[in-house]
Amino acid sequence: MDTEAQQTERDRSSRPSRTEETSDTGGPEDRSRSALVARVAAWVPGGRITLSVLVCLVFALLLNTFVVQPFRIPSGSMERELRIGDRVLVNKLAYRFGAQPRRGDVVVFDGTGYFGNADYVKRVVGVGGDHVVCCDKEGRLQVNGRSVDESTFLYPGDGASTVAFDVVVPDGTLFVLGDHRSASSDSRDHLGSPGGGMIPVAGVIGRADWIVWPAGHATRLDRTGVYARVPAADGAHG
Repeated sequence: MDTEAQQTERDRSSRPSRTEETSDTGGPEDRSRSALVARVAAWVPGGRITLSVLVCLVFALLLNTFVVQPFRIPSGSMERELRIGDRVLVNKLAYRFGAQPRRGDVVVFDGTGYFGNADYVKRVVGVGGDHVVCCDKEGRLQVNGRSVDESTFLYPGDGASTVAFDVVVPDGTLFVLGDHRSASSDSRDHLGSPGGGMIPVAGVIGRADWIVWPAGHATRLDRTGVYARVPAADGAHG
């Protein structure tokens, strides 16, 4: 009994502890990285906490500059979907890699020199080459000869427009309208201004993809399909 007990104790002591088994799992790169972080943290006032905050701030700045940017809806021009005070996230990569704004997209753009010195949010109803007319015999918008039923997103009680217009959208520009037509200053109101009420595609900041606040109103903004049957403009590729 004594011999067996002693042998058991020797076996236990001969095995490395769990701490010993995991203490040296990091390779040279991990140790070098940890040493670098420790040196930087020692140099920064506040140590690791300050360093962590700075890294988070830099990450947030890069995210805001190149990927997504939050915007607050300041008016009721896009009701019923976007309400005053809503916070939306704008996808800044939506049109960065060759993609172009499409009819039905809700976009945020810089209106400097066209609408005013501010950022605006509107819905794209016409792209380069489109012939946009208001209105047909039933009071509906027409794009390239196709009438569009916008009742699924227009503000209740509003029609397509109380202002008649007949425009051809130049290449590289957009014709945009608010969903709350009776409360929206949009392309219709700037037809006689520089640019003819059209917004340069280059001035588009991004596509509004999500409502993130208030929480009870949070949702993804899907591009409406009511423009799906609109034919391509003459000479356009789609």
